[in-house]
Amino acid sequence: MQGIVFGLEIGSTKICALVGEVRNGDLRIIGVGQAPSRGVSKGMIVDVMQASVAISQAVEQAEQTSGYDLNRVVLSVAGEHVHSLNNSGAVAISNKNEGVTGEDIARALETAQAIPLPHNRQILHLLPRAYAIDSQEKVSTPLGMHGFRLEVEAHIVTAATPAIQNLTKCIKMVDLEVEELVLNSLASGEAVLTRAEKEMGVMVADLGGGTTDIALYSDGAAWYTKTLPIGGSHITNDIAIGLRVPFEMAEDIKLKYGDCRPAQINPTAVFSVEQFSDEKIQVGRQDLAYVIEARAEEMFNLIMDAVKESGYTGLLPAGIVLTGGGAQLKGIVQVANKIMGLPVRVAAPRNLEGLVDAINSPAYATNVGLLRWALSEHNVYRPSEQRSEWGNRLTGFLRSLLPG
Repeated sequence: MQGIVFGLEIGSTKICALVGEVRNGDLRIIGVGQAPSRGVSKGMIVDVMQASVAISQAVEQAEQTSGYDLNRVVLSVAGEHVHSLNNSGAVAISNKNEGVTGEDIARALETAQAIPLPHNRQILHLLPRAYAIDSQEKVSTPLGMHGFRLEVEAHIVTAATPAIQNLTKCIKMVDLEVEELVLNSLASGEAVLTRAEKEMGVMVADLGGGTTDIALYSDGAAWYTKTLPIGGSHITNDIAIGLRVPFEMAEDIKLKYGDCRPAQINPTAVFSVEQFSDEKIQVGRQDLAYVIEARAEEMFNLIMDAVKESGYTGLLPAGIVLTGGGAQLKGIVQVANKIMGLPVRVAAPRNLEGLVDAINSPAYATNVGLLRWALSEHNVYRPSEQRSEWGNRLTGFLRSLLPG
């Protein structure tokens, strides 16, 4: 693939636009734009006009740094309205002599996505987890294989239609067209996880401002996804309320003095804060750490509950990979390890070229992942309402995997 890919993350704390240039399959970052988030709460649009202005600012910066006029975008999706489930579908293989065709795979996925949905929800992702042909299970690429019955297990992500409409309306207001919608955690997984981790069993947790997005992988595919209504902004809010200071000041305090390990902080260490009343007070750094630790523990207890809900407790030998802005908080790895009892690492986007210094941080994992998603095979598998000549495209892609 050659050309330009453009990803846009609309987060609760920042809106970031990223432009990549693709040459011979290699991705080079050539444009970055960022603006403070407005009109967004917990990953969802709450003010279309304010959000559109902030998006416009980020996009304009990305266009200026890249030198391209941008018109099509891969867009991130987050928020509590996103749900997921797993389902299977099976069909008879149509041509016993030729083996499984792209049309057979399309029909199997068609049956897998035949789930009852309320009128106000839509399918966001249809992700094949594994195939089976007759009694042979764990088939990764069934094209051309012989048998009588093809079965597919799929991970299905759904979203609230009004939330998606509000999101896409903001995009249209800045003269952009949505190429594809991608769940935050899946995008982050593309940027920070290795193939070996996905095969072994791993969870990525994107610690954002208003939400925490998680995705569990096993056998190389996503098995479970969930968005939790807690993030770094909740820690900032705790600090703002406890110290009686503006939210922006509380965020600065968190970044400068924040730590999740009160036991490792000198009990005599203090810093000065000016409250709303203009009164200056001395705050103990250890006291601040206790507040942060409590909220961080709550966050990872919720993540642990989600893992138990998924049914994959104990099946994550590669542990948990933390990314997102919240992953930069000092001591976050120790808290995660204590609550989860798993190996933990903090990850930034990998294998980047171009404007690397500007985005070499866990906070940009989703953005980089959006670009990598656009270059991957994931966008071959589209829900039926999103497809255009899907069977032909699927067949062409799968045939390219076969030896010549």
